[in-house]
Amino acid sequence: METRNKLKWLLLLVLTGLSLALVTPEHILKFRKPLPSDKKPITLGLDLVGGLRYVFEVDATKLGGHSVKDAQARAMEVIRNRVDAMGTTEPNIQAEGDDRIIVELPNLQASDQERALDVLQSIAFLEFRMVHPKNSELIRQLFERDQVPPGFSLAVVEDPNQPGQSHDYLRRDYTKDVPGTTNTEATVREQIATFHAPPGHELLLEKHIIAGQTYYEPAFVNKTPELKGENLKSAGYEYDQLNRPYVTLELDSSAKKKFWNLTKRYAEHGSENENPNISRRLAIVLDGNLISAPHLLSEIPDGRATITGNFTFKEVQDLSIVLKAGALPAPIKIVQALVVDPMLGADSIASGKNATLIGCIAVMVFMAGYYFLPGMVANFALIWNVVLLPFALWVVGALLSMLDPSTVGGAISLPTLTLPGIAGIVLTVGMAVDANVLIYERIREEQHLGKDLKAVLSAGYHKAFSAIFDSHMTTIFSAFILFWLGSGAVRGFAVTLAAGIALSLYTSLVVTRMVFNLIENHTHLTRFRMLELFKNIPHINFIGAWKICAIISTVVIVGSWGVLLKRGKANLGVDFTGGTSLSFQFRQKVPVDKIRATVAAAGLKEAVIQYQRETKAGVTTREFLQVNAGFEESKKAVAAITANFQDAGFQLIREDSIGPKMSQELAQKSLLAIGIALLIMAIYVGFRFEFPYAIGAMASLFHDVLVALGVYCALGEQLNLNIVAAILTIIGYSINDTIVVFDRIRENVKVARGRSYQEIANEAINLSLGRTILTTGVTMLSVLALFIFGGGSLRDLTLCLLIGMTTGVYSTVYVATPFVLLFHREKKVVTA
Repeated sequence: METRNKLKWLLLLVLTGLSLALVTPEHILKFRKPLPSDKKPITLGLDLVGGLRYVFEVDATKLGGHSVKDAQARAMEVIRNRVDAMGTTEPNIQAEGDDRIIVELPNLQASDQERALDVLQSIAFLEFRMVHPKNSELIRQLFERDQVPPGFSLAVVEDPNQPGQSHDYLRRDYTKDVPGTTNTEATVREQIATFHAPPGHELLLEKHIIAGQTYYEPAFVNKTPELKGENLKSAGYEYDQLNRPYVTLELDSSAKKKFWNLTKRYAEHGSENENPNISRRLAIVLDGNLISAPHLLSEIPDGRATITGNFTFKEVQDLSIVLKAGALPAPIKIVQALVVDPMLGADSIASGKNATLIGCIAVMVFMAGYYFLPGMVANFALIWNVVLLPFALWVVGALLSMLDPSTVGGAISLPTLTLPGIAGIVLTVGMAVDANVLIYERIREEQHLGKDLKAVLSAGYHKAFSAIFDSHMTTIFSAFILFWLGSGAVRGFAVTLAAGIALSLYTSLVVTRMVFNLIENHTHLTRFRMLELFKNIPHINFIGAWKICAIISTVVIVGSWGVLLKRGKANLGVDFTGGTSLSFQFRQKVPVDKIRATVAAAGLKEAVIQYQRETKAGVTTREFLQVNAGFEESKKAVAAITANFQDAGFQLIREDSIGPKMSQELAQKSLLAIGIALLIMAIYVGFRFEFPYAIGAMASLFHDVLVALGVYCALGEQLNLNIVAAILTIIGYSINDTIVVFDRIRENVKVARGRSYQEIANEAINLSLGRTILTTGVTMLSVLALFIFGGGSLRDLTLCLLIGMTTGVYSTVYVATPFVLLFHREKKVVTA
């Protein structure tokens, strides 16, 4: 026995060393100075550090016979080359399914986010096309007749290089968009392509930035390319004599001759020019956008070309990056987007730290104050729960990576820590102590029987084991289902929840027992002092009130769901409806009606606009403007608000966008996940107990889900993936109380003599009442800390958890147990 105890302590030390090694910076482990290339031991999610996350989908209709899977692999390679060239730190690029690619770029400043998207989404399909020989005359005639493409207006701009001279340009004007259409940049380009275009040509726009404003120069360009960029050998950038950046191109040997012949024909004195003294313009078109259209001043025999224009350094750098990295095999479209300002991420880290610290302290103070020495032992195990958590996260991450090879896991690194992941850690702190409460309440009962310390400890752990094991397994099942359902931050919650629960099995059953063995063997202690919630076992006829409670449950469910159904789509966030949710911070408040009118004038007539407040500990910490609009309308909404209310200082701090196809998939997967979770819980309870108990558990969980969803939405909140995560957690946690009562019923049935099932059930509930209140209360302490001090999305998740946990205690007594008794109406008496 002594040798076994020593081995247990040795194992704990080994696990501690491994866990600490995982969070120790690389340079310390290698006894050297830190290097810029060193990876951080803990990778923080976008919601904590800011950045962007895009889910791209390969357009299978444009593959031309190639397989989607091959196109996905090629697109990932191209995107990875582009990201590496941008110099982004700690990017995450992974496949999802057969046609989707997830790209996460953390620590990205707000000013670089739109630039990064342009680089990622560019197909890099380069074409050299000829501009119409009479382009200047055709454009002048249009402008003289005041004819401009839809979505644009005419602008006369003074030439900054030639004072006193001006040029005609087009300017984007959202008030001129075609009514009744979703005017994304792609659809606007399609609309203007045929605008008064001569046969065989299309109208393209070359962008110019003048005095900080964006203008466009139109040009009629031949649809048929003279040369394509498939044979591009290299791309880079240089500076001219005036220190202006430009892009350099070099074609491979197979294309040099073609390019030479092209420039011969259309350069000054070229053979195919209508006027030999006037050279033609060569349009350089990238992904259907006109980059520049310079005059061919002379023939180019060496296959080298330059792209000049009114470019900034970043624009030239990005253009060279996408050209050098190669073209995508097909267009990729955004199906989901998340953009978080780094400032908001820093605030989330601070909130998460405070909530975690307060939650842990509250739980530890309660345990020490209520259970005294055993409470201190539980706190010791809780500390080791936190110390060993990195190792548990690594193991769980490796296991989950087997379920989904696209996830990061199995390598010597930790899963990404997200804000919901922090919530999962805090939640497991409370749930880890639950197991200790079950053990200690069993120990209290054994002490009342007059047993010695060794017998008390042995019986306490033995009798509590089945309830602890079953309750932990059901929560782990929920976490695994949640991992399958979710992505990004939701998966972070699932991983930390599963790791924390699995670890608490070890610390509560093994580590605490190791400490108690030391106390037993090396002290003269004969019993443990503890406070008692109930001095005597209560004798409340819970089952006798089940009909009244059934009426109460019906009223709550019908009432809350009546409100829910009346609200309709207002219950659903963009995760399930599709669209865009934008959050702006501001210096000066602008009336909502004024913002709504401005946004409507930009073509977003159905946008939902409101101010919202974020509170922590009852104090408003931030007020922000929330704008919900259609998918792919974010740029238009941001431009309308920031441009028209510059004095108010509106700044975008978060963007959530999701396409209709993706939102429909998430809604279906959410319903399926909840259904699977309910079914698995019922099967597990049926396997561990018997069929009537499975029916009772299913009825109880179904009741909890209905109440949690109904009340949450009736309070005016919206459903999203975080709330689905909360519902699945409620399913896993709510069954815990039910299992504790069922376990006591099963235990009492074995020793009953001539007693009815109702009496046994009532006694089981009364015997379990103290521990039910304590276990739920301790867990709710940590959840309350998140609710009060977490703020943001943590408040929504924890509000749903608080509703569900409260309902779970109620339903165990008044739903689960009465349903079990329905199957024993004919069995009035139990005999051993």
